[in-house]
Amino acid sequence: MVKDRTTLRLQDVAEAAGVSIATASRSLSRTSGVSEEVAERVRGVAREMGYVANVHARSLAGGASRSVGLIVHEIGDPYFTEIASGVLRVGAREGLTVQICHTGRDPDQELEQIRTLIANRVGAIIVAGSGFVDPSQQAQAKEDLARYRRAGGRVAVIGRHHLSADAVLPDNQAGGRAVAQHLLDLGHRRIAVATGLRSLTTVADRLAGVEEAFAAAGLSFADVPVVEAPFTRQGGKQAAEEILAAHPDVTAVLALNDDMAIGVLSVLRDRGISVPGQVSVTGFDDVAVAVDLAPALTTVRLPMVEMGEQALLMALKEPSARPRRRTAGCDLVVRDSTGKAPA
Repeated sequence: MVKDRTTLRLQDVAEAAGVSIATASRSLSRTSGVSEEVAERVRGVAREMGYVANVHARSLAGGASRSVGLIVHEIGDPYFTEIASGVLRVGAREGLTVQICHTGRDPDQELEQIRTLIANRVGAIIVAGSGFVDPSQQAQAKEDLARYRRAGGRVAVIGRHHLSADAVLPDNQAGGRAVAQHLLDLGHRRIAVATGLRSLTTVADRLAGVEEAFAAAGLSFADVPVVEAPFTRQGGKQAAEEILAAHPDVTAVLALNDDMAIGVLSVLRDRGISVPGQVSVTGFDDVAVAVDLAPALTTVRLPMVEMGEQALLMALKEPSARPRRRTAGCDLVVRDSTGKAPA
């Protein structure tokens, strides 16, 4: 008879793996005395049975936790820094400790961080940043978080995910449409896009908005160079180098986050290319430093601190029958990095 996941014991894992309870315990706690081959086999059996997440969730349900976990893609990205400040602000007000984890936009690492937070018996988990376009990349995380919620844990996400949780949803598509329309209104037609991986829902949504603006202007987006690189400042530099090498006649670079835009500006400055005289540059997010750049960055403003606050407040509420949704609006902020297209 197959046991329900909520009634699993260490003994069940040990029996399924064909080892003693002591060996199973040492394997799962990663202590010495067990070969790596045996330990990995035991951990694999435990994952398949759902033991690790479930046993810690039962411990969580047995007593109130005063800590919450925040999972971000890039701890050095100002976007996530501002979201974290919102979570920390609410956490401090509510007397909660916040643990922050970093995934590097790797779905396997995200799953590992989720399991670590559950193992640490946090009372709530906030997953901040983009989900993945392919639902299968978050299928196991969805399953683990569902068990965690059934055992009393709370979950909220920021961005479009496939995790079936309360969500704060930035209007990325509207933002992409607005910033592209701004460049088109300035007369730019030789536009290149610097973007993170299209496997991220944030990128997919922002690109969809850009494409809508081109379609509304009667222009083909298929002819627009779209360069994928890491969604970071270094990725922006990489994308800029590639754009300038393959498309030296561009008059505008539309970067899909501010970190990439800063990297683009850096390359243009090093090349002696005037911004916006020769090339206009836009970003997305409006991180705090955007206004202090030279030139100040035209971008799409998202209320990132408020998004972090809202996500934790949602997670602290009593669970609802269906996931709750809160939309975070966006605003185009025009600064000095954009100007009319050169004649």
